[in-house]
Amino acid sequence: MGKTARKPPVGAEAEAEVIPWLDAGKGYGLGIEAGKLVCRNPAGKRLASVPKELKESELAEQLSGLCEWLVEHRAECLGRVESWLMRSLPVPCDVVRAVWPDPDWSDVLRNLVVMPADAGGKADASKTGLLRDVDPGKGIGVVDRDGETRWLTARQLLIPHPILIDGLDELREIAADMGFSQATEQLFRPIFTATAAQKELSRITDFQGGQFDQLNFAGSACRQLGYPLRGGYACARIWEDARPLEARYWIGDDHPEMPTSTGELIFVGGDEKPLRIAEVGPVTFSEGVRMASRIYARRKVEKDETGGDA
Repeated sequence: MGKTARKPPVGAEAEAEVIPWLDAGKGYGLGIEAGKLVCRNPAGKRLASVPKELKESELAEQLSGLCEWLVEHRAECLGRVESWLMRSLPVPCDVVRAVWPDPDWSDVLRNLVVMPADAGGKADASKTGLLRDVDPGKGIGVVDRDGETRWLTARQLLIPHPILIDGLDELREIAADMGFSQATEQLFRPIFTATAAQKELSRITDFQGGQFDQLNFAGSACRQLGYPLRGGYACARIWEDARPLEARYWIGDDHPEMPTSTGELIFVGGDEKPLRIAEVGPVTFSEGVRMASRIYARRKVEKDETGGDA
């Protein structure tokens, strides 16, 4: 089948946001744009910054508090969808329909690869598509592998981890051709597959020796990347094949201001015992290596005299 130009048939991206201005007195208006407080003057011109006297007003304080709540709300939406992706378990379509009117929810869900699933949780990979819209009457609107619109009426949706998606490159191409982007990293999320040699091991040592001037710096990098710390390890908890698993990457447990060096990446089950790589599911392995590589990338890198990396 020859390829043709594709156009997004459903869920077109929103037009430029119209700011609802609130009267701040003396003809000035205050509003929120992209989570930040903005201001316009009596002539209707948008100002580069909010004047001090308006920034200290009661209205500005209320709007600033709303900005903070919106940031937290979006983070909660992203975290929830990320957890659905990590567990690769179906989500009731009623939940998707209920949250879709919220712009943050729809933004973090739009363009994710989804599969319809029956009441028992069995997914139909033949109907895989990119989530574009939700209509109370038609169902869940997706763009399929042929670039056509389909409306799913299943009871549940599976949001698969990319390592579990067949034809991932094809879906990446469709998304790129149609200008789709994802607020939740899925299609272009780095994935890693264990080699035959690695499957015989119980630990990965590829990311040992990452130097940090202080353990504090390593811990800060982990927190910024969203990984909790326990007993000297950065952790990524995954629910795979109906069992809890955890990837753990050693960053050290010395005094916070002492230098530290990263160590091994291991995987443990619910009983806290280390597992052989062969016993670890593909999602857990991929996310563990992704975690270790991201933290390792934050290590101290020495420069040689010519300015290049040592």
